Amino acid sequence: MLETRKKLENIALGASSWLGSVESLIVHTLIFVISFSLVLFGVDFDRVLLVLTTALSLEAIYLAIFIQMSVNKSAIRLAQVEHSVDEIAEDVEEIAEDVVEIAHDVEGIEKDIDEIQEDVEGIEKDVDEMQEESKK
Repeated sequence: MLETRKKLENIALGASSWLGSVESLIVHTLIFVISFSLVLFGVDFDRVLLVLTTALSLEAIYLAIFIQMSVNKSAIRLAQVEHSVDEIAEDVEEIAEDVVEIAHDVEGIEKDIDEIQEDVEGIEKDVDEMQEESKK
């Protein structure tokens, strides 16, 4: 059943795609020209109009269904894209938070490096003083 439904959906989407093409325009134009030219071959004009009107009415019903199916399919795709965009936005927010945290950590590391540098300078002074005292 699901497989049959998918096949029918594909046929309907293919039909709606074809109906919006230049080829469809040409075929429909030929059908109209041939239909009206039947009058030249003795077919009653009222009968031509009756058949053509009935056929066009049926086609309009199917076109409306095809169009609605395309709209529904597009709405589903848009909802999926919207969901993906929301997920991406959440990921970007998390990354931004991580960047802020990393920047804070870098500041802390810079402070630690400054303190270590001060300690090294202090040790160098102490070593220099000890060397001067040992020389005396």
